[in-house]
Amino acid sequence: MSTHTVFRLTHRNGFDGLEASNETVPEIDRHELLIKVRSVALNFRDIAIATSQYPFPVKDNVTPCSDAMGEVVEVGSSVPGFEKGDPVVVAFDPTALYGTIDNWDNGHGGPVDGVLKQYLQVSYQGVVKIPKNSSLKDEQWAALVCTGATAWNGLYGNIPLRPGQTVLFQGTGGVSVTGLALAKAAGAKTIITSSSDDKLAYVKSTFGADYTINYKKTPDWAAEAKKLTNGVGVDYILENGGSGTIKQSIEAIKFGGIISVIGFLSQASQEEMPDVAALALSKGCVVRGIIIGSKQQLEEVVRFVGNHDINIPVEKTFGFSKEGVVEALEYMASGSHIGKVCVKVS
Repeated sequence: MSTHTVFRLTHRNGFDGLEASNETVPEIDRHELLIKVRSVALNFRDIAIATSQYPFPVKDNVTPCSDAMGEVVEVGSSVPGFEKGDPVVVAFDPTALYGTIDNWDNGHGGPVDGVLKQYLQVSYQGVVKIPKNSSLKDEQWAALVCTGATAWNGLYGNIPLRPGQTVLFQGTGGVSVTGLALAKAAGAKTIITSSSDDKLAYVKSTFGADYTINYKKTPDWAAEAKKLTNGVGVDYILENGGSGTIKQSIEAIKFGGIISVIGFLSQASQEEMPDVAALALSKGCVVRGIIIGSKQQLEEVVRFVGNHDINIPVEKTFGFSKEGVVEALEYMASGSHIGKVCVKVS
C-alpha cells in the first residue's frame, strides 16, 4: 500500500512537538474524496493549539492545520459533481453546511485530524470546487478556508454589506487584509488600523485601503474613525482585539452598526474590563461572535473571489518539512507578517 507524509503534534508545549510520520494513504468510502494537498494556510489557531493556549477541544497526537487547497485524485462511487483533477478547498468544519457552526467538535486540526499531510480523505459535502483557470495561486485559495469565510461571515453573515458603506479592520493580519480586499471589491470604503506606518503604507498601496490609522500614534482611534465618516461612525468593524479594543470599537461604530468579534489579541485587565452590554445598548449596535463560516459561506466567498479575481494577501510560503513548518509558525507568531503565511505541500 502507498504511504504519505503526515505531520502530528506529539506534545503541545511548543513547535518542537511537531513531527513527521510515514502513514498509509487512506482508502475512501463511496461518499468521500481523496485529495492531494497542494497548499496549507496557517492561522493563529494553529499557534494556540501547538502551545496549549487554545480554549477548545484538541485530540491527542493531532495532525494540525485546517486550511487546505488541493486536487481531487479519487472520487467515491456515490459522489456527484466531482471528477479527478478538480482543484478544491475543504471547509474548516465539513459537517457545517450552512447557517452557523454549532459546536467546536468537528473543526480540522483540533478535535479531528487536520490537513498538514500529503493526502486528505474527506466527505464530498465539505468540499468546494474552485475555478480551474484562475490566476490566483494555490496558497491564495488555501487562505480563503478560514480567513476568507470568517471575513465573509463578518460582512455578509448578518445584514449584508452594501456599496458605499464603511468598514474598519483592526490590524494587518490575514482576516483584516482579506476582508479589506473583499470590501473594496464590493464598493465599500475601508479603514485599517496598525501600530506600524510601514504596514499601513503597504496595505494602502497594495490593497487600496481608503484610510489608515496608526493606533500607537492615535490611541483614540475611534474618534479618528468618526472624523473620517463625518461624525456618523463606521457601518462594520472586524474586531480582532477582544476586550482590550471593544470599547473603542463601540465608540467608532455608527448607531445600529455591526461589530464582528473574530479575535482576542488584546486583553483588558480585570480592572479595565469595559461594560460591553451598556456600551452596545448605548449605540443600538450588534456585537456578534464569528465562528469561521459554513461551507455555504466558503462557497460564496470562493465564487466572489473567482468572479472578481481578487488579490488574496499571502505574504510568505514555506516548505513542507519540519524545519519549514516550524519556521512558518515562528514567523507568524512574530507578528511581522501582512496577510497570510502558507506551506507549499506539492
